Amino acid sequence: MSLFLVLTFLFYAGSMIGWGIEVFWRRFFSKNNLEKKWINPGFLTGPYLPLYGLSLCVLFLLSFIDVSFVTVEWLQKLMLFVLMAIAITIMEFIAGLIFIKGMKIKLWDYSKNWLNIKGIICPQYSFYWVILSGLYYFLVHPRILEWLYWFTNHLSFSFVVGFFYGVFCIDLCYTFQISAKIREYAKEKQLEVRYENLKDIIRKRNEEFKEKRHFFFALKTNRLSMREILRDIFEK
Repeated sequence: MSLFLVLTFLFYAGSMIGWGIEVFWRRFFSKNNLEKKWINPGFLTGPYLPLYGLSLCVLFLLSFIDVSFVTVEWLQKLMLFVLMAIAITIMEFIAGLIFIKGMKIKLWDYSKNWLNIKGIICPQYSFYWVILSGLYYFLVHPRILEWLYWFTNHLSFSFVVGFFYGVFCIDLCYTFQISAKIREYAKEKQLEVRYENLKDIIRKRNEEFKEKRHFFFALKTNRLSMREILRDIFEK
């Protein structure tokens, strides 16, 4: 079975599962969601988070690293999970930095967390990656090939995955159009827009004007343009 097919499937699965994890985390455990609202997480509109999809692909590739030079078996596993967490943390840092430097958008903010670096990464969430790496290794990795063989033998599910990638590409174009407007304003005013805060403000504005609250289209508002919203927020 080709590596491309494996990674294609894993990106799809990881993006969807990661989105589900984030939805429940923000609803029940996030300290930033005091109202306990259901929040659509992430940069895109649809129910997927590409960072989790890429992370699952990385976990799959790193799971084949040879750590046999460590003689104690449980230390082998621990070293492997730590390496996985470090790799994903680096990837998280690069992704966050690209958006901050290139688009003037901060997708997530760990500024209040202990020993954070630029508010993009911190030890607390790196530790969570260690736990998720362990869960992946013991619960997911042994069954991947079995799932993939099922996937290739069910053309209807192949259509679902293909549909996912089609919607995903459309979503990228739609979201980057909005992000370009945010970047233009942020660059002009020499500021940094916190994406989650912006979505929260738009949600509250829609509730204030008794407009429909959009779970997926969190940046959509019928009353004001994106530039008017940003000007209202930053130029009070």
